[in-house]
Amino acid sequence: MRELEYHGVTQNGTAPAAALETPELDGSVEVFSACPVSIGASGPTYMSTIWNVARWSERHGCRGILVYADNRLVDPWLVAQVIVQSTRRLAPLVAVQPVYTHPYTVAKMIATLTDLYGRKLFINWVAGGFKHDLEALADRTPHDERYGRLVEYASIVRRLTDGERVTVTGKYYEVQGLALRPPVDAARRPEFVVSGSSPAGAAAARALGARSVTYALPLDDRASTDKGPSLGAGLRMGIIARTDRDDAWRTAFSRFPPDREGALMRQLARKVSDSHWHERFCRLADERAGEGSAFWMLPFENYKTMCPYLVGTHEDVAAELSRYMAEGHGTFILDQPETEADLANAKIAFDKAKGAMATATC
Repeated sequence: MRELEYHGVTQNGTAPAAALETPELDGSVEVFSACPVSIGASGPTYMSTIWNVARWSERHGCRGILVYADNRLVDPWLVAQVIVQSTRRLAPLVAVQPVYTHPYTVAKMIATLTDLYGRKLFINWVAGGFKHDLEALADRTPHDERYGRLVEYASIVRRLTDGERVTVTGKYYEVQGLALRPPVDAARRPEFVVSGSSPAGAAAARALGARSVTYALPLDDRASTDKGPSLGAGLRMGIIARTDRDDAWRTAFSRFPPDREGALMRQLARKVSDSHWHERFCRLADERAGEGSAFWMLPFENYKTMCPYLVGTHEDVAAELSRYMAEGHGTFILDQPETEADLANAKIAFDKAKGAMATATC
C-alpha cells in the first residue's frame, strides 16, 4: 500500500531522501520554536499549520518545538504525534500540568512516541495555568505547593522513563511496583524543562535536574556574569529580526498594533493572577512604557502574547542575544512564528550572536 506523504514526510514518520538537511546550532545553544495554538482554527487548517511550522522550525535549525496545553486547546500529545510524523529530527517540547492526568499516563505517552518514531521528547513541566482553568478542574492548590506537587509528579515520570520499578507513597501520588512497558531507550530518555520565575519554580528545576526557563528580562535589569551559555538556563522570548531596522519595526507593529481592549484585558489578568512572573512583567511594562530599545513589551502589554520581544536588525538582536548568552543562557524558546521568515531571520541573529561570543573568548 502506498504511504501517504505529508509535506515531504511519510505517514510513518520517515523522510524521503530528497528532504532538506537541517542546519544545527552550536551544542551550547539550543533554540526551540513554538507550535501555534488551536484557538479559532478548524481541524484541517490547523493540521496544515502544524506541519508548516514544524518544517520551518526544523529547516532553520531549531532543536525542538513547544506544544502548549490548557483547557481551550487540542490535546498536546496528539499535536506532538503530528510533529514527529511531519519532520525528521525535531523534538516536541510537550507542556504537562499535573492536574490533567496521572504521571503513569505521561510516562506511557513518552515511551510510546519514542518507541514508534525513534524520537526523543522534551517535557515542559508547568505548575500553574490560567486561574479559571484550574478552578474548573477544582484545583485550588496554593502557588508554591503546586511546585511541590510538580516535583513529586515529575520524579515518578523520571524514574519510570529511566527504567525503574517504582514504589512511592507521597503527599500527592502513590504507586506500588509500577514499571513502564515498552521501556524508553537510554539514548532517547526525555529531557525536562521547568517553566517558572519564582523561587519555588527555580527550586523545582534544581530538584528535578531540569532546564530552568524564565521569561527574558531587559539586560539593564541584571548584571552580566560572562559565564558563557549553558543549556541548563533558558529564556522565553519572541524575535522579529530583519536586515533593515525600519522593516523589522514595521513588521512588529503590523503584527502587534496598540490595542486598548487588549490592554484592559491585561489589567484584568493582572488582578486575578497569582503568577510571580506575570506581576513582575506588568510592573516592567509600566516602567518601560515609551522606552526605545530592541527589548519590546507592547505585545505583552496588549495581551497578544505572554513574552517580550527583541526587535531590530540582525545585529541589534544578536547584540542582545550574545549578552544573554554571556549571562549563562543557552536554551531559548521563541514565540510562535507567523511566517517562515521569522525563523530564518532569527537563525541569522543567533548565528551572529554565537560568532560574537566566539570572538570575545578568543
